[in-house]
Parts: sequence; structure tokens; C-alpha cells
Amino acid sequence: MINPLGIENEYPTLSWEINSEKGNKSQTAYHILVSSNLQNLANENGDIWNSGKILSGNSINVSFDGKSLNSGENYFWKVKIWDESGNESTWSEPSKWEMGMLSKKDWNAAKWIAFENMDASLRLVPGIHGNGNNLGEKAVERPVIPMFRKSFDASKNVISATLSISGLGHYEAYLNGKKIGNSFLAPGWTDYDETVYYNTYDVTPILEKGKNVIGAIVGNGFYNINRERYRKLVIAYGYPKMIAHLKIEFDNGTSEIITTDETWKTSQSPIFYASIFGGEDYDATKEQSGWNKQNFDDSEWKQVLIAEEPTGKLVAEIGYPVKVMEVLPVKKIIPLEDGSFLYDFGQNASGIIELTAEGAKGQTIKLWPSELINPDNTNNQKATGNPYYYTYVLSGNGTEKWTPKFTYYGFRYVQVFGAVPDGFNNAERLPVIKSLNFLYTRNSAPQNGTFVCSNDRLNQIHNLIDWAIKSNFQSVVTDCPHREKLGWLEQTHLMGNGIHFRYDNYHLYKKLIFDMIDAQTSEGLVPDIAPEYVEFLDGFRDSPEWGSASVFLPYLLYKWYGDAEIIKDAWPMIIKYINYLKKMSDDHLLTHGLGDWFDLGPERPGVAQLTPVSLTATAIYFYDVKIMAEMADVIQKQEKEMLLNWAEEIRKRFNSEFFNSETKVYSTGSQTAMSMPYCFEIVEEQFKQKILDNLVDSVVSNNKALTAGDVGFHFLVEALTKGGKSQLIYEMINRDDVPGYGYQLKKGATALTESWEALENVSNNHLMLGHVMEWFYAGLGGIGQSETSVAYKEIVIKPEFVGDLTFAKTGFNSPFGLIRSEWQRTNEGVTLEVEIPNNTSANVILPTNKINTVRLNGVKPPKQNLISTGKGNQIVLKLGSGVYKIHSGLDL
Repeated sequence: MINPLGIENEYPTLSWEINSEKGNKSQTAYHILVSSNLQNLANENGDIWNSGKILSGNSINVSFDGKSLNSGENYFWKVKIWDESGNESTWSEPSKWEMGMLSKKDWNAAKWIAFENMDASLRLVPGIHGNGNNLGEKAVERPVIPMFRKSFDASKNVISATLSISGLGHYEAYLNGKKIGNSFLAPGWTDYDETVYYNTYDVTPILEKGKNVIGAIVGNGFYNINRERYRKLVIAYGYPKMIAHLKIEFDNGTSEIITTDETWKTSQSPIFYASIFGGEDYDATKEQSGWNKQNFDDSEWKQVLIAEEPTGKLVAEIGYPVKVMEVLPVKKIIPLEDGSFLYDFGQNASGIIELTAEGAKGQTIKLWPSELINPDNTNNQKATGNPYYYTYVLSGNGTEKWTPKFTYYGFRYVQVFGAVPDGFNNAERLPVIKSLNFLYTRNSAPQNGTFVCSNDRLNQIHNLIDWAIKSNFQSVVTDCPHREKLGWLEQTHLMGNGIHFRYDNYHLYKKLIFDMIDAQTSEGLVPDIAPEYVEFLDGFRDSPEWGSASVFLPYLLYKWYGDAEIIKDAWPMIIKYINYLKKMSDDHLLTHGLGDWFDLGPERPGVAQLTPVSLTATAIYFYDVKIMAEMADVIQKQEKEMLLNWAEEIRKRFNSEFFNSETKVYSTGSQTAMSMPYCFEIVEEQFKQKILDNLVDSVVSNNKALTAGDVGFHFLVEALTKGGKSQLIYEMINRDDVPGYGYQLKKGATALTESWEALENVSNNHLMLGHVMEWFYAGLGGIGQSETSVAYKEIVIKPEFVGDLTFAKTGFNSPFGLIRSEWQRTNEGVTLEVEIPNNTSANVILPTNKINTVRLNGVKPPKQNLISTGKGNQIVLKLGSGVYKIHSGLDL
């Protein structure tokens, strides 16, 4: 992150991108300065760290190695480098980071405060799946959504002010009436018995000399889900509470600390119901104007109660917050027979509404969002959690604007009761809706990649999957933004590359690893969801394809971003989990789990139908151990040889159980059964081509229809790409006559659906089947890296020229900078333009053996750029950084 706040790592890692208009640029040395203030940095006084000239080509994840860092302090840094010719760069522009709270004592005895405290007998953790109606008095009461405030004086000139704050489940904070930050549903959700996040803000610009007021509203989130309306689960850690620490520094060198304590005041907010699963209700007649400003009379407010401290460790949340990312205006308003109105926003996405209305005091507007509608245009929440709605009671004070604060939903439509859109007949003098907008919310991680091609359907498929990714990119990677909102783990790695090519997922995935560490049981099980708010039964808690995210995610973060430290952090969890799988196996064969979830078979979608559960579970188990051996080598663990031997034992057991040496078919011969062993290199070398051929033949003989599910389709795409069969992928997805992406589009889907058939009785905004997103970038664009590369240091660009496509343009922001692959096909051949970031190199692979047709920037490629001259029907060009135009006259 750039200029981050709240860093708790005492040895933070520093990275930089190298800018140069010249090609073939690489770094051979660097020099870093870290200073306690900007003046020292400008004077080249690295009073915190002066690395000196370090001979190294590393420009990412350079570990700080200076003096001890102090809580709450700002540190300023810059870097310069030397290139391959020994040329010295200028110093970079200064950057900075601010440390968080490195120990509990740094909170200066700040206390958790509350409006009310929940009796310990009502605690319900873990939660209960379902409505929880047999729980007696537990989770019955509707918690008060409180407001808190504290007045204080800043009598001197302020030079800096930093606020550290947390509210459970979520909070909105204000200083002098202005919202602090732009987060939504902060902090991110966790298992609050293990980890509680706090956020850090620079509030210097809004702190005033003289009287100030800090205020906050705190809602429930996953901290408390009571037994009202729709709930996927019922849980009660406690009632809303908050903690805050404000450090103010003055120009005379003194400082002041404001913390939450008994002197704060509290009152009930106008929010009289808030549930992450059920919606939110607001009574504007209960508003207290100016409650978070300086001159408000809080004499009627009561003193706060000191709340019990959560058992979870208070940890800085380092990552991109969930935010309102876009405002979607209404596309169509439809009057309905019962006097209600349907607002159609044209896009199924995650978010909330923004209501602007006028009416009389006490009039009530009810808003029911849904992703589907019934034939009569009324809302359809049958598959998404019913009832979920918003209620707004008007104050009667002119034009009123309201947005919910502590809930969100996945929807496209909103059915409005008790109000009339502006301009429509209003004989009953109901409230008038001046505007109703859709505030689309997601994790605000930056976009990583771009894709467009000449085929409109493929562009629409990319958009379809993209909206599912965005809608489920929250505090965790959710499966759907309405019915569940839970962190089902299989999609994190199976959709991992697709997500990573599109969005920067470093911080969120790192958080997910610590969620899994928190969720792991004493036996070693990593459950199917994390945070594990509820312990699911009937196979939904322990499926190896899900729990193995605990092994895959550290490995993927290392490969994507070059972070070896996360492997070290996760290693105890990984070892414990893999030993758990061994214990659960019968001579290395695993037989439990959900298998290829939602594959397309003769029965209703659910547990795998076409592929044995034992095949997918054991294949994943093998790959777990295989990549563990690679990770052991990275972090210099002695277990590497043991793990390699272990993996080989699993591989042999897998082949003896599932491989038919006569037919060269694995198990049932399903798309999943054939693809997984091929991708994982379980197949004996002499059978690889035959396995691929049989896979292709089976797909073709099945009318090139998709049948693989949540687990298997990822590996089908990978196997066909790896085997040079992208043409078949193109033919499988570029259609709408059988269940698949085009079929969903034809049925009107605007986000990827849970089932290939786009069934109405399951979610219509679901992440799990979007695996072809990876192929758009790694297949059509051909962007990848060598097997030994990390963080895209050694790039491979191998585009696929398939079907009737005349062009494809892909771009991807790697840790080193932009990688770009754009090709165009005409009657004269193919022109490929590539961009390689500085301090990296690339092998560009063209599917031709006719070197005389290839031109690099208009001329025959020099010998130093040719590392393969046509063997195996391909030419390989070795390129340094820069922008290159490559032309092949062969009609590919």
C-alpha cells in the first residue's frame, strides 16, 4: 500500500517500481533511507535506517533493517537504484508509513464502552445454523444501536492527530460532524474471540483548535445476529461496543491522548433494527440534530457502561476497506397492481440503497430488494434470504436522505411500498420519492487487469464473472452477497488466478489466511468457511477441496507477490492440516467431502454426481503435499524430502485406485476426473498425451457441453489451456444453447449465477463457476510466468489465437508494473504488441516454426532475442523490459 497507516509489523517490507522510457532496464543495486522526519530525509540523513548501496536486483519485499520502530510514529523513506550499466537514478519521491499499536499498553488504558451489556448467559458462540427458534431466550432481544460522543478541547495549534478505533460489529465514526474515512462496514469481520480489527485514520484536517467532538454509531454485523427476519445463522458474541484512542500532537512539542472511558456519553440511535442478514430500519423522528457536533446539549444522554473486553487480540486492519464504489441510477420504474412500485437498476450487484424522499412526519416507506422478480414484477427473495427489507420513517422535515449503515444485500430490483415516485399520481398523499439510487459496495482493492476482445459474447462473459467477483469481494470472499455472505474457502483458490488477474487481492487473501489460522480446530481441521461463525453439519464443515485453501493461499501469495513471510506465518497451520488429512485417509485415500460441487448431472445440483468424492479429495490432498515440499524449500524447512516422498505415495495410491491402464481413463471419465490428475501431474509421463486426448474426445462426444462443477471446471480450463486446446475452450463457452455462460446471458443474467442453468431457486449472483476468467488473461492474452518465477519476475507471454477472434487486448499490473499483451489478426498475419515492466524479462512464445515470417519491431529478430527457432512448432523470443511490436506473416 502507498503511505499506509497502522502498520504493526516491526520489520515492514518496502517495494518500488522502476520508471524508464528506455528498454531492457534492470536493477543491480539499491540504496534506501528511512528517516524520522521529512527534513532529515531531504538532507539524506537516514537516522532510522541507511541501507547503504546494496548489490541486489530485488525491488519488491525488501525487509526494513533499521532501528526499532515505535507505536504511532511516522517514518519517511526514499530509494534510489543503479541499473545494469551502473547508472545511478535520482532519489524517489518521499513516501511514509505510520506505525500502529505495537502493544496493549499503547492504547493508554482505553476501555471498551457500551450502551448496554449482554448477560453472559445469553452468549451464543459458535452460532446456530438456521432460525434458532429452539434457543430459549438466546438471541431474542434486538440490541440497541447506540451513538457515542465525547467533547474535548484542543487549546494549542495541532500539527497531527491520529485516531485508532474499533466497533463491534461495525462502526461509523465522526469528528465535528464529519464522517471519518470512507469505509463501509468497518472493521472487517473476523472471529471476535480470536481477532478484533481496529482502523487508523489521520484526522488532522478535521480537528479544530478549541472545542471538538468525536462521535460514533455502532451496529451488529456478525457480532450479533438475533432471531428476527431472515438469518442464515444466529449468533451472539455480545451487544455493540467500541474502543478508541486519539493521539493529538501540538506545535509546542506536547501531546494529548483521548481514549474511551467512563466520561463518554451514549444514547440510542434512530436505527431501531440492523442485521447483516435481515436489513435495517430507521426512524428519522428520533434523530438528534447535531449530536456529533460541538454545541450539542447531551445532558439527556446517559453515561456509558464499561463493556467486557473481547477475548480476541486487537489487531490493525491493513487492507483495502469495503466502500461505496459506484452509484447506479434507476433504469426503469414499474407501477404494480397493489400500488407499490418496482425500481429496476439493470445490474445484479452487492450494495445498499440511497433514498431521498419527502413526506409527513411518521409516514413509513418500506423497500424490498431482490435479484429476481416474479412474473407479476413483484420481488422474488425465495433463494436469497426472505424477508430482507429496509424501513424508513420520515421526520417530516423537508427533503430527507438516508442510506443504511450496517447491512448490505445482493439485488437488482427494489420494490417500494408506502411511497410514490416523483411524477407519478399520488392521490393518497403518500411520501414522494425524489430519487432512489443503488450504492454498489465492495472491497476497494484496485483493479489489476483489463480485457477486451472482438467477440461480444466473450466480453459479456467477462463482465458477468466480473460482477460476481466484485459482489463477493467483501471482508472475505463470499459465495453470494445475500443468502449466506460467508467465506466458503474453495473458491478462494479455485477462482484465485481469475480474481488476481482482475483485482489486487494481496491484503484480502493475507487476511483470509489468518482467518483460517483462527478457525483451525485442535485436531487440525480447517473448516469449509472462515471465519467459522457456525459449525455446519452433513459434510459441509470438512471437505478437503475447501480446507486445502489453508495450503494453497500461502503458496499463491508467494507466487503472485513474492511474499515468503506469509508461508512462515502459515506453516504451523499447514503442517497441522496436512497431518489431519493423513489421519482421515485410508492408506492415503480420502473419501469425505462435497467433491465437485454443483456439477451438471441428472439430479438437482449439489454434492458431486459425475465424479467420485474420493477422487477430487485425494487429488487435492496430493497437491497439498506437493506444493508443501516447494514451500518447505522456500523457507528452508527440513521436511522437503519427506514431503516429496509422501506426495509420491499418494500419487501411486491415486493411480492404483482410479486409473484404468487399458482404457487410459480415470474413474468415470468425467471432465473433472480426467482434468485433475492431468493438471496435478499425477499421470505417468508416458500416458499424459493419451489422457489429454481422451479428455478432449469425451468433451467433443458430449456436444462440447460443460458438466464439471465448482471444483472440476477450474481444472478443465487449466488442463485444456496447458494442453494447447484453447480452441475447445472457446467452442465450449461461445454458445448459448446448453447450460453455461452464454445460456445464463440469454436468460438475462447480469452476474454469474450459482448453477450452469441459471436456476431461479438458487443464487443468481455467485462467484464459484467463474474459472474461465483466468483463461481470458492467461489463455487469450497468454500472460503468465515461468515455473520458477515469483511475482512475475520471469514473464511468459503465450497468447492463443482461437476461433474467429480478430483481436484480444489484455493488461495486468504485476508487482513490477504493467504487463500488456495485445494482438490483432488480419489476412496478412498476426501483430502482437507486448509491454514488459522494468526489472523483469519475458519469453514470448509464438505458435509458428517459420522464423522467416517473424519481425520484431519491424526487423528480423536478432540472435540474442531468439532462444528457440521453431522446434515444436513454436518460436520463443527472449525480451527485456520495454514495448515491442511482433509480427508473424503466417496466418495463425
